[in-house]
Amino acid sequence: MRHQPGVHLVGGKVGPADFAMNNESGILIEGFEQRPMIVQPWHPPYYQQLMEQAGMAKAMDLLMWNLEVSDREKVLPVIFELAEKVESDHGIRVRPMRRRQLRKELDSFAEVYNSAWANNWDFVPYSKKDLDALAQEMQLVFDKHWAFIAERLDTGEVVGMAMTFPDINQVLAKMKGRLLPFGWWHFLNKGRTIDRVRVGFLGVKPEYQHTGVAAKLYVEHFNAAAVRRQQGGEMGWILETNTPMNRGMEAMGGRIVKRYRVYERLL
Repeated sequence: MRHQPGVHLVGGKVGPADFAMNNESGILIEGFEQRPMIVQPWHPPYYQQLMEQAGMAKAMDLLMWNLEVSDREKVLPVIFELAEKVESDHGIRVRPMRRRQLRKELDSFAEVYNSAWANNWDFVPYSKKDLDALAQEMQLVFDKHWAFIAERLDTGEVVGMAMTFPDINQVLAKMKGRLLPFGWWHFLNKGRTIDRVRVGFLGVKPEYQHTGVAAKLYVEHFNAAAVRRQQGGEMGWILETNTPMNRGMEAMGGRIVKRYRVYERLL
């Protein structure tokens, strides 16, 4: 069951936030010069001052990491070594998600998400109703080149996933909020415009996190960027306390470009 907007499960008020941390959350406190990507809020710098003047204290920072395909040489070699052994040593393959079976694929996504994110701060699991709505929303931005499922070859069990979204905000900016007179043309030709992506989700079930599946999913993103118009993008948001993921971003040659802060007032 979802908690109410802005109500922390440990008995205090947190915010600003949507219904859950899966959605827009926090105040932008670093990276004001960066254009907001899909499902990212933007705030002027004085919002942070207003929050703190209102007596709100920091609860958690959320990080956005930038990755570029041109930075492939900066990636630690061990990432590629682990990725190469996933299938031969552990019997796990990575495949693209399928648009025609997107709703079913989202059940697999939720299976991983609800397991891999379960111990994260302010975690809220995906419900069937959430997935129904997400499937409809994703139809506008889904690209099989940027969505992956990792599964065991012997049993078909889903063990990991990644969902990355072409940054539709680039197209919406050109449309200026209107379909007419030429907004529709920009939307239909969005493939010519979008050159950035946002990695929204990348996770592996805890019992398979030693297998190199995460490394394989990282490498698949570099492979996709090598043949697609999108040559890079942002990954997150990642909790500042999520040491394994943040170290993974460092190993991939990433850099932090935005920081969002969730505030808290204990009751």
